[in-house]
Amino acid sequence: MELQLNGKTALVTGASRGIGLAVVRALAAEGVRVVAAARKPTAELTATGAVPVAVDLSDPGGAERLVDQAVAELGGIDVLVNNVGGGEGDLTGGFLDLTDEQWAEVVDLNFFATVRVTRAALPALLTARGAIVNVSSTGARVPHDGPVPYTTAKAALTAFSKALAHEFGPRGVRVNTVSPGPVRTSLWESPTGYGAQLAASLEIPHADLLAGLPATMGMLTGRLVEPDEVAALVTYLAAPLAASTTGADHRIDGGAVKTA
Repeated sequence: MELQLNGKTALVTGASRGIGLAVVRALAAEGVRVVAAARKPTAELTATGAVPVAVDLSDPGGAERLVDQAVAELGGIDVLVNNVGGGEGDLTGGFLDLTDEQWAEVVDLNFFATVRVTRAALPALLTARGAIVNVSSTGARVPHDGPVPYTTAKAALTAFSKALAHEFGPRGVRVNTVSPGPVRTSLWESPTGYGAQLAASLEIPHADLLAGLPATMGMLTGRLVEPDEVAALVTYLAAPLAASTTGADHRIDGGAVKTA
């Protein structure tokens, strides 16, 4: 299927690994010139042929610097993929265990970083009549399935995306959200990631948690989502071929969320 992306330009955040890295690879395979942002660009990211940019998007000025560099490098931005997110530290406790500092860090990374990058990139996207794809989470719909600051921030991100679609759709910019369920990334698989922390809090082996996760989450496919699967959906939504798709939240969760 020809997605009509060849020769387009894109800015992808959170691009060093997992979903972000898969998105960069998928866009590059379609002939897109990509600027890829990460706190610490990796060799795998450089190998995609994208232009890696080291930036900390928790720095309020980081978004404008990133977008300025992307526009200078690419000559404009046709596609923005806001994938930056996640969280650091132990977030496995309940609401009363989480501090203001933890809330601030998680909400800033998973929501305000996207707000800032989008604000900076919109002039270029309006010129290009481009597309934005924001990576949210099924936790926005099922907020008890994850750390409450994270799922709350993702719910805000999903609502933000719909508001942007309403405001800027008449001016030619499409905005969609992709909401994955559990994806096979370091978040779950790393021995120091959230999955390992959750396993420790439940006093079960990390391997057992991963093996049982699809069933626990109600995933009808019986396995975790692969990063390449999410990247394929993001790439389609970014493409001119999807010109009438906007303002929608697209779940890719193996059937975990059973509601409409």
